[in-house]
Amino acid sequence: MFLVAVGAFILLMIGLGLVRLLRGPSAADRMMAAQLAGTGLAAVCLLLASASGMSAIADVAVALALLAALGAVALSRHAGPAREPGE
Repeated sequence: MFLVAVGAFILLMIGLGLVRLLRGPSAADRMMAAQLAGTGLAAVCLLLASASGMSAIADVAVALALLAALGAVALSRHAGPAREPGE
C-alpha cells in the first residue's frame, strides 16, 4: 500500500511538471519537463513492479528511462552551439 501511495505522489508531481511542459518559455524548459515525465513514469513503473511482483513492468520502466535519456541527448545535439564544419 505504501508503494502505491508513493507512486500516486510521484504522478501528482509529474502532473505539476507538465504545466511547465505546456508553458515553458524555451525549448530547454520543455525538454527538462519531458525528462521529468519520463524518469517519473519510470519510477512509478518500478514501484508498481515491486508492489505487484511483475517483472515485465520493470522492463517498461527501463525502456521509458532510455527514451527519456535519448530525448535529452537529441535536444542537446539539435539545440547546441553552432559548430564550424570540420570541428
